[in-house]
Amino acid sequence: MKKLAILGSTGSIGTQTLDVVRTHPEAFEVEGLAAGNNIELLIQQVLEFKPSKVSVGSKQSAEQIKQQLPSHIEVFYGEQGLIEIAAGTDADTVVTAVMGSMGLPSTLAAIDAGKTIGLANKETLVTAGHLVTARARQKGVQLLPIDSEHSALFQCLNGEPRERVHQLTLTASGGSFRDRTREQLKHVTVADALKHPNWSMGSKITIDSATMANKGLEVIEAHWLFDMPYDQISVLLHPESIIHSFVEFVDTSIIAQLGNPDMRVPIQYALTYPDRQQAPSSRLSLAQIGQLNFREMDYNRFPCLSMAFEAGRLGGTAPTVFNAANEIAVARFLNGEIPFLLIEDIIADALQQHEVIANPELEVIYATDAQTRARASAFSVL
Repeated sequence: MKKLAILGSTGSIGTQTLDVVRTHPEAFEVEGLAAGNNIELLIQQVLEFKPSKVSVGSKQSAEQIKQQLPSHIEVFYGEQGLIEIAAGTDADTVVTAVMGSMGLPSTLAAIDAGKTIGLANKETLVTAGHLVTARARQKGVQLLPIDSEHSALFQCLNGEPRERVHQLTLTASGGSFRDRTREQLKHVTVADALKHPNWSMGSKITIDSATMANKGLEVIEAHWLFDMPYDQISVLLHPESIIHSFVEFVDTSIIAQLGNPDMRVPIQYALTYPDRQQAPSSRLSLAQIGQLNFREMDYNRFPCLSMAFEAGRLGGTAPTVFNAANEIAVARFLNGEIPFLLIEDIIADALQQHEVIANPELEVIYATDAQTRARASAFSVL
C-alpha cells in the first residue's frame, strides 16, 4: 500500500487525486492533507480518509477545524503547516497541487525528506527549476509529472534516449476564447473566461488557459523536467484535447499519448508508476470522435505564451517574474479590478523593468517574487 500526502486537497487536482484513492482503496493510504480555506470540504475529506496530519491556511481556520476532528489528528497551518504535511508524515509520495509559487518551500522540504513527488504545481519548476531539479538529483527523488501534457511526454519518452529526441510538442486547447479575435477580447467577463470547453479546473488555471500563460508555464516546466532546450519545445493548438502531447524523434517517428480529457488518468499514472491500473475514466473511441483538428500557434494572438518562451530563454529570475506578475494579474482580473487584456500588459511591464539575475539562490528568488508582486499590484489601469 502506497502512502500519500496531498498538498491542495480541496482543489481540482486534490479532489481528483482522492477520486483515484476511492477507486483503489486497497492500493493507497492517505497520511496527510493540506488545504487553504475550504474548511467544510477538508473536514469531509479528513473524516473519510483519516489522515494523521492536516494543515489549513490560517491559525483561525486551524482552531476552527480542531473542534470538529478526532483529537488524535494533528492540525497545522500556514507555510509551516504545508511543510509539515510535505515532509513530516510517513507518506511515500507527496502530491503537490497547491496553486502558485507558494508550493515551492513545501516541495523542497518533501524532496529533502526523500519523498517521491507527484508534481501538479508547475510554478515550483518555473520559479526555481534549477534548484528543484538539482536537489531531486542529489536526493535521488523522482519528479513524476501530473499535468496531462507532461505526463504524456513522460510516457512517450519512457525508455528513449534523450539524444534521439528531435522535438517535444505540447498541445493546447486554446482555452475559453480560442475562437475570438483580440478585438472581441476587450470586453470579456470573468464568467466568460471561466467556461473552459474541455477541462474542469480551478479558476486561476482556467484563466491561464484563456491567456495561454498556462501553456507558457508548461513550456518552462517541460524544459526542466526533460532537460530539453527551448528550441526543441513547441506548442500546437489542438481544440479537442485528445492528443495530450507528443514527441518527434530524429528518425521522424512521432509517439503521442491520447485519451479523453480526464485529469484522473495522469494523476493515477503518477501514483502507480511504473504500473498501470484500471482508471475511473471513460475509454476513448476514435471512431466516435471522427476527426482531430490542429492549428499552428499564433504567438501574436497569445502574447503570454511568447513572453513565457522569452522568460525561459533568459533564464535566471526571468521565469520567476513571469509567474509572479501573472499570478497577481489573474487575481486582479478575477476580482474585477482589471480587464482581461491588461493581464498581458502587467506581465510585459514586469519583464521589461526587471534586470535578470542568473543562477539565483532561494533568497533572491523570494525577493524577486515579492518585488514583482508589488509592482504588478500597483500597475494602474489607464
